[in-house]
Amino acid sequence: MHYLSVKKVAERYGENPATTWRRVQNDPKFPRPVKLSPGCTRWKLADLEAWEQTLSAA
Repeated sequence: MHYLSVKKVAERYGENPATTWRRVQNDPKFPRPVKLSPGCTRWKLADLEAWEQTLSAA
């Protein structure tokens, strides 16, 4: 399983990492990050790709 940091997620969508965190707070459909350990939060790439598919289908 492949995980992305907030920096990599932000780069993927062409936004600032703070904007990615705002998405988590304000968009209930945006994939939730996984806390792997204290201080280590990541997103599953598969979750992001599935979310992207829902956008292209709409």
